[in-house]
Amino acid sequence: MRVIVMVKATRNSEAGLMPAEELQGAMSQFNQELVRAGILLAGDSLQPSSQGKRVRFSGGKRLVIDGPFVQTKELVAGYWVWQVKSMHEALEWIRRCPDPIPGEDAEIEIRPVLHAEDLAKTRSPARSTDKV
Repeated sequence: MRVIVMVKATRNSEAGLMPAEELQGAMSQFNQELVRAGILLAGDSLQPSSQGKRVRFSGGKRLVIDGPFVQTKELVAGYWVWQVKSMHEALEWIRRCPDPIPGEDAEIEIRPVLHAEDLAKTRSPARSTDKV
């Protein structure tokens, strides 16, 4: 099972404050454990939303919106892509993760990746009026 693990943004991450060296070292060590376990496929920290853009699709039009984006709790500060056996295994790894943003309430979200074969399972069978 492939999952994306998202570290949610906070005021400090959105302000572009770099983590203390101690946290950087702890995260580096945690990432090395993930690599040794064969779980880590990808991962990075993200620049603050002030460096980003959003593109809104509406009625055939595309509207470009410049950051920063105000709803910090909806933003992602960093991510990993993991290959795990189950959601339970992903949760076990998160329990070992250093606090990603000490001094602030931090949140990490784990979501399974949707694969092409998952989409095929959700397609409805052809209706009698559909040409086959």
